Amino acid sequence: MKIALVTGANKGIGRAAAEQLAALGMTVLIGARDPHRGEQAAAALRERGADVHALVLDVTDRAGVQAAAARIEERHGHLDVLVNNAGITGSGQVSPQDATDQIPSSVDLDLVRAVFETNVLGVIAVTNAMLPLLRRSPAPRIVNVSSHAASLTLTGNPDGPFSALLPSAAYTPSKAALSALTVQYANELRKDGILVNAAAPGFVDTDSNNHTGFLTPAQGAAVVVCLATLGEDGPTGGFFSADGPVPW
Repeated sequence: MKIALVTGANKGIGRAAAEQLAALGMTVLIGARDPHRGEQAAAALRERGADVHALVLDVTDRAGVQAAAARIEERHGHLDVLVNNAGITGSGQVSPQDATDQIPSSVDLDLVRAVFETNVLGVIAVTNAMLPLLRRSPAPRIVNVSSHAASLTLTGNPDGPFSALLPSAAYTPSKAALSALTVQYANELRKDGILVNAAAPGFVDTDSNNHTGFLTPAQGAAVVVCLATLGEDGPTGGFFSADGPVPW
């Protein structure tokens, strides 16, 4: 039985990815900071026949991350798929393009630190804790959920589709850092057969953008699931959306 862990999976893209991975026959662990919300999401998916279980996991709590890894080892012995989905915009219930508090020249450094703590350092903490379990899989896969906003090519084009986005010193740079991190993990783990890629789900209707997105969570999760189930000849160190490669 394949075991998958999706962080931040009690709602939105993470929950949709968990549901789709379970539909493929995997046992899926829903990582969530709030035990009640995690169990609610898992119970709802189990009612639909999915083999899904809640796992308390705050990616910014190092001891908690290690405890989660120990629990997976105790119950399952290995891990086949890690989806680093947990993330924050840093601006409450507004979309990054409306985040006036992230303007570089006036941003609060505590906000920047908080965003990077979850979106970058949290990914490192979880990935490193889960790597011993992933190494026990015959086909381990790591997917880092990113954003089109991470693309320097797209956001740096003054005449491009992202020119209307407000400059951001927190969320957007954190996702660009996640891209760099994805490549570095891919370079290190390539020899071990661990494929590591970043996914851009698109503008999905979620809490993080106050439900202004036009894609459903299920549509956004499709590329995540695709990367999580790549064959042995699949790419690594790439950045992909449902339409194909995303420029760095």
